[in-house]
Amino acid sequence: MLTHSHAPGATGRVVILGAGGFVSPALAAQLTAGGTEVLAIGSRDADLSDPASVAPVAGRLREGDALVVAAALTPDKGKDLGTCIRNLRMAETVAAVVARVHLAHLVYLSSDALYGWQDAVVSERTPPSPGDLYGTMHLAREFALQAAADRAGVPYCVLRPCAIYGPGDTHNGYGPNRFVRSAVKDGVIRLFGAGDETRDHVFIGDVVRLIGEVLQRRSRGLLNVASGHSVAFSDLAAQVAGLAGRPVRIESLPRTGPCTHRRFDRQALLAAFPSFVPTALDQGLRALLLASAND
Repeated sequence: MLTHSHAPGATGRVVILGAGGFVSPALAAQLTAGGTEVLAIGSRDADLSDPASVAPVAGRLREGDALVVAAALTPDKGKDLGTCIRNLRMAETVAAVVARVHLAHLVYLSSDALYGWQDAVVSERTPPSPGDLYGTMHLAREFALQAAADRAGVPYCVLRPCAIYGPGDTHNGYGPNRFVRSAVKDGVIRLFGAGDETRDHVFIGDVVRLIGEVLQRRSRGLLNVASGHSVAFSDLAAQVAGLAGRPVRIESLPRTGPCTHRRFDRQALLAAFPSFVPTALDQGLRALLLASAND
């Protein structure tokens, strides 16, 4: 669960790790538009999986900064043990940085992948049960950064988003991002099987708004980030096809895994941010289609 240190207020400077990813540019743009000083650090600036990056990264931080960790090698970059170990080394680097610089706040962007695929409504009380190295890695990084924050006395917040979609996506994961790109470019959407798996998809604008809210309150604890509305991939494909503004064919590919479902209980999110209203799926898809058409 999430607790707030104080009422919404100025955050001071925010440093974001993972400048080349999906979330970081959108977060930096929102914070900057609101008058917050932002420093974004990407892999071109420092390879967080290299222990030699501790000193240069720590040297760019100032006492009182808030640090948002949105840097990770996602499954499209590899699902093997080597990729997992590189991700864990990134956490080791961040932990060493936290020990060197007196931060005001540490926020870690994790993933719902650590819940596994049990057919049950997921809440913050759901025990983690990762079914792959990616989910296992995020769980291990959460613990590692929790230990570092505890030792340094830094308020620590973990956000576990479900599948994020919207303009600026860098992963092209199965779902809204891939469906829209394929519909716009090729006039076709390809489903695995009948597309009857259900998933929750959260709009990028909602994710960065929530991170901003967390930073303003110096929140600590755990929060899942989801819209609260799960939809079958077949219905999602039909919705994208209907909004695409061109003929779109929906095809079926052989299923490569079991049919799984994911639903979220949003009570903790609503308790932490009672006025937060997620972007409706059709609105988010329209924004993504418009951005894709202009690419």
